[in-house]
Amino acid sequence: MYRNFTNLKEICMKKLRIALSVLLILAVLAPVFAAGSQEAGAAKPVTLKLGHIQSDQDVWHKAAVFFAQKVEEKTSGTVKVEVYPNSTIGNDRDMAEGLQLGSVDFALIAGVLGNFEPSLQILELPYLIENEQHLRNVVYGPIGEELFARLLKSSNIRGLTYWERGPRHITSNFPINSIADVKGFKMRLPEIPAMLAYWRAAGANPTPMAWGEVYSALQQKVIDGQENPVPYIHSARLEEVQSYIAMTAHKYEYVTISMSNKTYEKLTTDQQKAVYAAAAESAEYQNKLVAELTETLFKDLQAKGMKVTYPDRAPFIAVAQQVNTDFANKIDAELYKKIVAAK
Repeated sequence: MYRNFTNLKEICMKKLRIALSVLLILAVLAPVFAAGSQEAGAAKPVTLKLGHIQSDQDVWHKAAVFFAQKVEEKTSGTVKVEVYPNSTIGNDRDMAEGLQLGSVDFALIAGVLGNFEPSLQILELPYLIENEQHLRNVVYGPIGEELFARLLKSSNIRGLTYWERGPRHITSNFPINSIADVKGFKMRLPEIPAMLAYWRAAGANPTPMAWGEVYSALQQKVIDGQENPVPYIHSARLEEVQSYIAMTAHKYEYVTISMSNKTYEKLTTDQQKAVYAAAAESAEYQNKLVAELTETLFKDLQAKGMKVTYPDRAPFIAVAQQVNTDFANKIDAELYKKIVAAK
């Protein structure tokens, strides 16, 4: 009986050693299996959402659809992008918060991102960027890359690229011929601190408002006017509720294609590269489209009854010189100097 017990003990110990060996092997291989499983899972077809605040007739929408087509093409159909215009999935702030949470995958957002990464607010200062080439030098160079790196670190929002939009001008129901004409002017502005600070200093009465509310607010005279590039004035049909456009060119505009980093990290390496490549191609497409259409749309606004004024910009610029320096010193004086020097 003792011998049987000894044999039984030896058999149990042998089985235990085998079991432990198997567990050790599985523990070593587990990360490999997990990585393989994750990669295989990410390679399955996935549908992502892209939102923006403009209409489906706007340049943004056309370029967003182009981006979606390129993503699908470059990922061999494994990533599809659905485009939601007209603030369907929220205004700028809603979408930025959605990018952080991962409930929104892509969004076209500009200055409102400054509420999530303060250094981006400097790009929103009026009369800081002198012309389109100056803007390109900033956003398509080391400064633009640095701003995207800061955005990713501070908010987990990944900037893919910048699109050009052209200069912003003011629309109103009375002629604006000088800076004196904006005194007390109830101007709709996006929720961007730098722009609010400037227009207060210029004597206006800035009124933050979501873009989707602007047409009705103008129609009901809740506000006196707004400011935007020509293509967006045209696509929003503002000539129906505004009589004048003042060519102030107070800000050379951009917008970003931004992406939820949570979504980005779920994609395979090849899919991630494809998204970046599609974004770069969409920037070329959109920038060319804006350049080609702006003059045509400007003429169409006039044909539809909008009258044009050309106020002296010097007094507007004089206000900006003091406001911009003070504002930039609170955010990042060195970054401000880099942007000024990038002319």
